[in-house]
Amino acid sequence: MRNIKDGIIVVDKPSGMTSHDVVAIVRRKFKMRRVGHAGTLDPLATGVLVVLLGQSTKLFNKFVAFDKAYNATLKLGTATSTADIEGKVLREKTFVGITQGQVEEVFGRFVGELKQKPPMVSAVKVNGQRLYKLARSGIEVEREARDVRVDLLRLEEFALPFVRFYLECSKGTYVRKLAEDIGEILGCGACISQIQRTKVGPFSIAEAFPLEELNESHIRSWS
Repeated sequence: MRNIKDGIIVVDKPSGMTSHDVVAIVRRKFKMRRVGHAGTLDPLATGVLVVLLGQSTKLFNKFVAFDKAYNATLKLGTATSTADIEGKVLREKTFVGITQGQVEEVFGRFVGELKQKPPMVSAVKVNGQRLYKLARSGIEVEREARDVRVDLLRLEEFALPFVRFYLECSKGTYVRKLAEDIGEILGCGACISQIQRTKVGPFSIAEAFPLEELNESHIRSWS
């Protein structure tokens, strides 16, 4: 007989919290041990986090393979150790003179099949160690570039130094790395100042629930 708590919940993750923190809260709320998430969101990021409950944790590989969509903002002129505004500032350069047309042209270069090197602050393992843990110790190691795909990269608002954009991409695409690479091409550097995941496969932000509102009625059957 199926446990009513076997299923998934689509959570709207708040900023300032890790995906692991969300799992811990759901585990306590539903008094369950078998809880996991499908696709990490950094503490800075908000938005869709699919949480797997009970027997549905076996579906992890299926959920992480889904394509993703994001609303995000990059800040031109600032490069940081983490490629977001929470990192240590490494370089600051002028962004004066950069036009919307230039940004849109560079965006166009990142649509399609890409090779992307995971950032040092990612959860990717190299020789059995998480990159972000090495980064915290000031250690940088070689990372192998991975195949990713960007289906849509659209400029939404141009208000220097901030550039807001919408992104649709494959699993494994690092939005911070994308912003960092765009900043390098523009010659001024860039980092992410805001990021919201709006979609994971068929699950959208419109159907995601805030943590404080979660209850058993929000558990969805999935097989």
